[in-house]
Amino acid sequence: MSNWVKTILFLIGSAILTHWLPSSFFRNLDTMVHEFGHAAVTLALSGKVMYIELYRDHSGVTYSQLTKSWALIPVSLAGYMTASLFAWFLFSAYAKGKQRLGLQVMTGLSALSLVLFVRNGFGVSFLLGFIIVTVLALALAPKWLRDFYYLLLAFLCLEESVFGPLSLVVYSAQNSRAAGDATNLAAHTGVPAIVWAVLFSLFALWCAKQAVQAFLGRSKGAQRPARPTAMSYRE
Repeated sequence: MSNWVKTILFLIGSAILTHWLPSSFFRNLDTMVHEFGHAAVTLALSGKVMYIELYRDHSGVTYSQLTKSWALIPVSLAGYMTASLFAWFLFSAYAKGKQRLGLQVMTGLSALSLVLFVRNGFGVSFLLGFIIVTVLALALAPKWLRDFYYLLLAFLCLEESVFGPLSLVVYSAQNSRAAGDATNLAAHTGVPAIVWAVLFSLFALWCAKQAVQAFLGRSKGAQRPARPTAMSYRE
């Protein structure tokens, strides 16, 4: 079975499994990472981030000021690409047995977003709640529960990072002026919004493929028996 087929089946399975769980609250993690990507690139290009808002329907918006018009292109690209790369990072960390590091990175990004950017009521409540739950998982949860929590977040980020851009393709086809980042890119490049949505989707699928390979590689490594080690001894 090809890696692309495995990736597609993996994504479908993830979507089914995570929708069975009470995971709506945690889906906002992907939104936070998406908006944080916009904010980070804005600051990197000497712009100013006014504030970020996160909403209950898992959407979000970043309000910023840019001194150069061309800067809107990398800033608009950053959201979906950051979310896709972050999902890949979580599975790469899992493959290396670094779940604690992954949880610490999630907590750090949430804390930075809370202190520097997010100002609306739901966004603040989500970040506070997520930080508290994750810190408790790091400090008190047994390893099996902490690993389950980590994988739940990783699968949610993977699923959202792929299905978000795919839904953008549909929005672009229906109304090119209501396709978020793809609409912004179309307005400043002349390239149709649906083309940008397709490019976001292809990049997300490529990152998902890397994430799935990392996860399956970890699983195979865990099942493989340890090789005997030869040792010499002299009296």
